[in-house]
Amino acid sequence: MAALEEIGAHYELELVDIGRQEHRSSGYLRINPAGFVPTLVTPDGTTLFESAAMLVYLGDRHPDAHLAPAPDDALRPAYLQWLVYMSGTISTAYKRYFYPHRFSTRQADSDNVRARAVENLLEAWALLDDALAGRAWVLGDRFSACDIYMLMYAGWFEDADAFRTRFRNVTRIAGAVAARPAVARALERHWR
Repeated sequence: MAALEEIGAHYELELVDIGRQEHRSSGYLRINPAGFVPTLVTPDGTTLFESAAMLVYLGDRHPDAHLAPAPDDALRPAYLQWLVYMSGTISTAYKRYFYPHRFSTRQADSDNVRARAVENLLEAWALLDDALAGRAWVLGDRFSACDIYMLMYAGWFEDADAFRTRFRNVTRIAGAVAARPAVARALERHWR
């Protein structure tokens, strides 16, 4: 939603209550057979259900918003690297943390799966935090969809105070992202 606000695109938001299993309803599964949230339905009816893919699509589709370096831009590899890193490494660790029962056939393993997920999260965030030293944004002096994506994942860490203390570069940039007018509108709308 923050990327759509940054673009200035008209969009309709439909809330899906995961607690009530609405993402598993037959109606939602017709739109998104994976049952993931969020889902983006484009004006031509194409459906995307991976957040990183949505950001790449939106950035490429709306180049004037400057959310993504063009394919021939020298920053394009870093842009793709950090989006995939957050999607594949940070997101995966969060999934193990929040849903440990999905990663073992024995319920008794949940505490160990969750403990290892915390270690993975600390390692993953430390790598990104170190890379951000001296940078205004994930890509250096240039704001991008990577910054929006990082803000989302930074907000998932349960011990917010420990996160802010330990990962100062991520926290600094996440605060700058949240302060952007378009992102602030999206955050306000999200928390209504």
